[in-house]
Amino acid sequence: MTAGPLYTALQRSGTRILDGAMGTELQRRGLDVSQPLWSARALVTAPQLVLQIHREYLAAGADIITTNSFRTTARACAHAGWPDRSEALTREAVTLAQQARADCTERTILIAGSIAPLDDCYRPDLVPGDDALHSEHSLHARRLADAGVDFLLLETMGTTREAEAACRAAAGTGKEVVVSFLCTAEGLLYGGESIAEAVRTIARLGPTAFSLNCISPRHMAPALLTLQTATPLPLAVYANVGRAGEERAETFVHDVPPGEYADFAEQWRHQGVRIIGGCCGTTPEYIAQMRERFEYSGAR
Repeated sequence: MTAGPLYTALQRSGTRILDGAMGTELQRRGLDVSQPLWSARALVTAPQLVLQIHREYLAAGADIITTNSFRTTARACAHAGWPDRSEALTREAVTLAQQARADCTERTILIAGSIAPLDDCYRPDLVPGDDALHSEHSLHARRLADAGVDFLLLETMGTTREAEAACRAAAGTGKEVVVSFLCTAEGLLYGGESIAEAVRTIARLGPTAFSLNCISPRHMAPALLTLQTATPLPLAVYANVGRAGEERAETFVHDVPPGEYADFAEQWRHQGVRIIGGCCGTTPEYIAQMRERFEYSGAR
């Protein structure tokens, strides 16, 4: 395990608060977030809005903000007809997060460099071959590390094979790594593997923490229990707020309102989860209510 700023933060008592969604928040504010670029298009069309959203999450109480680099990979940019923009967009995503952090001087803020599956998160059959996984994840991880993120966040990983390749690439930069899985309601990765199997495979690569994301809070309990049983490492959770079981189709349903989400977050905190934030559909209000709840209960 690489010891760095995230490890140091986790040595302190309390729960670190991760920010909320970027892509669905851009969409909620009227921007085009169509595939294959998703939220990355805003780095060209509305970078000041990306910066504003980062600032709003910090004002709401986030301790960690995530770069808008979920779809700035060379593959996504090539599919969008922007084959030469990947490096510049990745750098811009980090720069905007750094600018937001510079305005927040009252507490220590960490920047997580977002790394997503190279293709559709929900389509394990589209995961590229091993050579492509190695080369493309290594390139993206290195660009994020060189641009100055504090640690690398592997998000929405639905197969052990890609999670392992991405973790190996990320660890090769010397940065701390958090590996976050996407699971079904039954607690299996979308590739069909168990969480325990995935953890056994990836733990030897030395991640700082494991995580679950983009799962409804109503479906989180079995997967979280399995993850807790599988590893002694610190855990993170950031759920989506659509209807349980319809994560891909209905990110804007807001089936779980901010107050109820804070209830779930409080449960996760009591279960020992050390980093809690929000995924698709969450807004700065979700983070603000979590912060208020944690401060009221003396969790920070």
